[in-house]
Amino acid sequence: MDRAVTEDALLGGRVRLLQPERGYRIAIDAVLLAAAVEAGPDDHVLDLGAGVGAVGLCIAARLPGVRVTGIELQPALAALAARNAALNGVADRVTTRVHDLAGPLPADLAPADVVATNPPYLAAAVADPSPDPSKALATVESSADLARWLTVAVSAAKPAGTLLVIHRSDRLEEILRHLEALGWGDLAVKTLPPARRVLVRARRAATPVRRDCAPLVLHPPGGGYTAEAEAILRRAAPLAF
Repeated sequence: MDRAVTEDALLGGRVRLLQPERGYRIAIDAVLLAAAVEAGPDDHVLDLGAGVGAVGLCIAARLPGVRVTGIELQPALAALAARNAALNGVADRVTTRVHDLAGPLPADLAPADVVATNPPYLAAAVADPSPDPSKALATVESSADLARWLTVAVSAAKPAGTLLVIHRSDRLEEILRHLEALGWGDLAVKTLPPARRVLVRARRAATPVRRDCAPLVLHPPGGGYTAEAEAILRRAAPLAF
């Protein structure tokens, strides 16, 4: 990928972000996912599908002392993620590794207290991929489908760890079925109306239990963002389940 980049801002300017001028660009999904992470100093967060590192940077800006490891398929995006960590002064605790989730995670990767992930939203069988190859890889399942992605995610977490997933709401039941089959049946679900997105928080549980949380309304009828969404997106407030 050889193209121009832009420098943009997240969290009201707390995060500076270099990203490709064309192709896949960061949406608010990454900020919302990062805002849902609960972690303490010295905890390790794993970001699967890190892209240019937006999730890790937002976590680092909000939670001092937390370490983030990003896993990204595309070397050019991983290189931008490294530049972004340096640009924001957090290269000592936010790193990105190039890896295909179709294979086992690197053996030296430490188990995570929290795994956060924003998998490609579209199944290959039903997708109309973007003509931009990088954007297509970011938005359409390729070497690792959703089931594989979730299997890798739970395998990377500590026994008492937490998994956070943001995805399309029309794939919610599919996500919950996979997680229950993997033994991660302690499930909290938060919708994000009017966006067709959903956040899922999962923990290990022998008996499946699902809790539907109060939704986070992103947009009021008149447009713009609600006060709660504005606090998360601009002022780095946490997103509570």
